[in-house]
Amino acid sequence: MTLDAHVRLQLGTLALDVAIGARPGAVVAILGPNGAGKSTILRALAGLRAVDAGHVRLGDRVLDDPASRTFVPPEGRRVGFVHQDHLLFPHLSVLENVAFGPRSTGTSRGRARAHALARLEAAGLAELAGARPRELSGGQSQRVALARALAADPDLLLLDEPLSALDVTTRATTRRDLRRHLDGYAGIALLVTHDPLDALMLAEEVLILERGTVTQAGTVAEVTARPRTPYVADLVGTNLYRGAADGTAVLVGDTVVEVADRVSGWVHLTIAPSSVTIHPSEPVSSARNTWPCTITAVDLLGERVRLHLTGRLHLVAEITPASFARLALRIGDPVWATVKATEIATYPI
Repeated sequence: MTLDAHVRLQLGTLALDVAIGARPGAVVAILGPNGAGKSTILRALAGLRAVDAGHVRLGDRVLDDPASRTFVPPEGRRVGFVHQDHLLFPHLSVLENVAFGPRSTGTSRGRARAHALARLEAAGLAELAGARPRELSGGQSQRVALARALAADPDLLLLDEPLSALDVTTRATTRRDLRRHLDGYAGIALLVTHDPLDALMLAEEVLILERGTVTQAGTVAEVTARPRTPYVADLVGTNLYRGAADGTAVLVGDTVVEVADRVSGWVHLTIAPSSVTIHPSEPVSSARNTWPCTITAVDLLGERVRLHLTGRLHLVAEITPASFARLALRIGDPVWATVKATEIATYPI
């Protein structure tokens, strides 16, 4: 049961034009900034919004094709949907919420309840069968919403920011639980998220959506190793530049960046923030790249301090809190940044 979709929609000034293909058992994460059209894609696949052009095919079934005037409504699609706010029915018990899926496909009440109870037992939620949604914690609500979506045995599972409403501790626990469920799911799962950790932990493939179009797609390893837009670079936490190369010199704007390998033509360059060394005065260093900069912002990220620098290049550097304190750095301070040529990765545009 494969997914073959080409979603074309006009959303105000945003023209959404996205092709998605996935095989059985695949988990594909869709990431992108707000307003890129991520949730709209899921709504189109679920049948909550018809495409203006293109098609949606799941296996040998055509679910949406304006050219042939084909449109299958949501209840006719074997698609499960876990919404950002979970959207459990407040007047139904947990058991009745989970039984809703099979009931909607014509299963008898008794068999639907038995199937729902089995789903709850598998999820470790059997003791909550009689509870109402208002009695659940955020993590419990998310797990019930997932059990409800899976109870209908969908061929396609859509997850729209399912962890975003949870606190940090609950999110980590629920992410592990979700990973376990996805490992045992034979259908196709599409996950919309803003969190790169969700993609890293839950998905094998990533699709980056910006301004209604796909700007990068591939495995998690491919996308993180070779970001191609500033959004993706920010997402994976690296510095990204575009320049014209000739040998070991790459011209980025009006700044020459020295790299270790000989390259030619237009290339991307990435510099990991941890590869940037900070000095309070001009250093005597073996590094082939040395630039004067000014600190414009400082962020504390766990055991690292992230410095945002402006100068010939806009750089992000990461140092330890001990180094930050020893150098007595402040916003507005002038510093020197050095990067070894061997620490810079290059790849064709």
